[in-house]
Amino acid sequence: MNATHRDTIFVEEAHILEQTVFPGPQFVTRLEAPEIAKAAKPGTFAHLTCDPALPMRRPLSIMRAAPTEGWIEFLYKLAGEGLRFLGGSHRGDAINVLGPIGKPFVVHPDRPRVLMLGGGVGIPPMVFLAESLQYDRRTDWNPVVFMGSELPFPFEVATAQLALAGMPPEASSTMPLMEELGVPCRLASEAGYEGAGKGFVTDLARAWLKTLDASELSKVEMFSCGPTRMLKAAAKLAREFDVPCQAALEEFMACAVGGCAGCTVLVDTPDGPAMKRVCVDGPVFDASTVHYLQ
Repeated sequence: MNATHRDTIFVEEAHILEQTVFPGPQFVTRLEAPEIAKAAKPGTFAHLTCDPALPMRRPLSIMRAAPTEGWIEFLYKLAGEGLRFLGGSHRGDAINVLGPIGKPFVVHPDRPRVLMLGGGVGIPPMVFLAESLQYDRRTDWNPVVFMGSELPFPFEVATAQLALAGMPPEASSTMPLMEELGVPCRLASEAGYEGAGKGFVTDLARAWLKTLDASELSKVEMFSCGPTRMLKAAAKLAREFDVPCQAALEEFMACAVGGCAGCTVLVDTPDGPAMKRVCVDGPVFDASTVHYLQ
């Protein structure tokens, strides 16, 4: 483990406070983990022991964290044996959690128009980032969120009340939490869900970006998380509109603390191309530097 991470990663015997099931099936699990809750930042993740019989932990992006109340929250779908075990857990069950891990998103006050794109299980970091901006007083942030999913959305969708320029008429729904935060948000899917724009999350983002002039675009920074196909499309969109883009990568992980080097990706650095570990050198990278997103 890198020395820079030793003081910020905690191991906690967390307990399940809530376990909510959505179609898919998808799960939102809230854990009592006060140390991780205090240290977590948007874009970081945790490594969970899903069952005592499984030696390998599972990495999950942190979706929300309440430092004063001491809880963290995750969204996941049942992919693999470990998450099937986790989905079968109940309120009060103990879950050993290692976190928070990784480098988070970094927002910049000179680019207050924060454009967030989350696809599928890439939605959680966008929720965390949007919520965290409410407590960042460095500037008057002006965030926008687009969420895409081919499964039913893991929340009760609501009709959007906050205006958002460039949206097709069918893109009329939002995540209720975003409305509560005052953050304009729209949904996209190719599955034909009512209230979601037909197509990809990047289609909605492009429609919105087209409404901005050069001065407004100079204040935009994009943040993305989702499957590789979506991240490539987001990186391409960022190049198209000449805006910076940070991407939270999704890779298979074994140790998740930099020891096994099993999650390395090729990244451009000031010293030339180098293999970087997604777990501790990321998961957030400048999208323009990641070779497979170029």
